[in-house]
Amino acid sequence: MLNQTKQTEIGFKELGISADILNVIKTLKLETPTPIQIKSIPVALTGQDLVGVAQTGTGKTFAFGIPMIERLMLSRGRGLVLLPTRELAMQVEENLRQLGAKLGLRTAALIGGQAIGVQAQSLRRNPHILVATPGRLIDHLQRGWVKLDDIKILVLDEADRMFDMGFAPQIEEIIKRIPMARQTLLFCATMPRAILKLASAHMTMPIYIEVAPPGTTVEYVDQEVYVMRKEDKRDQLEKILHEYQGSVLIFTRTKHGAKNLARNLEQSGHQVAEIHSNLSFNQRCEAMAGFKSRKYRILIATDIAARGIDVSDIELVVNYDLPDDSEDYVHRIGRTARAGKIGKAISFALPTQGTDVRSIERLINKKLTLKKFAELEQANTRPYVRRYGRTMSFGRSVAPRSRPGGFGRRRGR
Repeated sequence: MLNQTKQTEIGFKELGISADILNVIKTLKLETPTPIQIKSIPVALTGQDLVGVAQTGTGKTFAFGIPMIERLMLSRGRGLVLLPTRELAMQVEENLRQLGAKLGLRTAALIGGQAIGVQAQSLRRNPHILVATPGRLIDHLQRGWVKLDDIKILVLDEADRMFDMGFAPQIEEIIKRIPMARQTLLFCATMPRAILKLASAHMTMPIYIEVAPPGTTVEYVDQEVYVMRKEDKRDQLEKILHEYQGSVLIFTRTKHGAKNLARNLEQSGHQVAEIHSNLSFNQRCEAMAGFKSRKYRILIATDIAARGIDVSDIELVVNYDLPDDSEDYVHRIGRTARAGKIGKAISFALPTQGTDVRSIERLINKKLTLKKFAELEQANTRPYVRRYGRTMSFGRSVAPRSRPGGFGRRRGR
């Protein structure tokens, strides 16, 4: 992995990018390429197949978008980008459009939740790049509204997530319809066996690039875990929301939890939006747009958005509930401290969730700052009895008894 000093010595100009695209990059006020861009762009510009492993929020869209547009400007053919979710597809399509619009690039987003007839009209404009989710693309293929026999560059972004979501059969079906004489760029945050199998079957001597091992968290995020009872979470969250003034992203485990928490925070006077699978696609887009524009300071999300939020300058990520999968922890907190900026991640854990916290620590290879029973600012400071039979006064905490799967070991506060 390139160190910080090395990164500052390399600019986009040194990566072999054409003057036309360099001018666009300048108008977008992008000054320094990220590590994945530094390593991927020169390789992709040659037409070589590539597998890139990097955490979320590291600039992967431009790592494949810049060379894709560059190569399509020089030859006939089109590009196809496959992504696991509608939100990701919309954001990637927007980024590619910003990058290529002044160069005459036309894009089309083929995703669920939108009228398929409107998408058919966008296909009649003969777009240079298709950005799609697998299911909706197959819908268009079956209707005969799109053909893939002129695809020269295939990008599988968040490929590991697509496999986790069960898209393997659709991906195989799509690849069968694309010419073998193509360039394939595969990007993911982890490298499961299914990805290696895909690369072996459908890629030609790919170059493997890894800028951070799987489980590596963003560099400048300060991480803490607060241990408390479930009924104390709400009060502790209010305290935190008054301590931090910037944008806050809160993750809950369930869509019902997200909805209830959003309603409670709205009643307390906060500007809140929510995003989960119970909402329509248009509602989710409105929530995301409002969070980006700062109409809403707080966004409450389930893991449907862990890899789908591309918002700059999120000050704080709160894991109101710990994720079911430890890897989702990495994707969640990757929404803050992006592009070398500083951010904060606070996770709430129950006394019985010690095993879950240790699983996260093993994945990220780092000890988390653990606070035994976060201290709330309340007028009444009388001690009270916890469910597990121990007494704690505000201002001083007493560790619980050792319990299976709980926080039995003492840690520094």
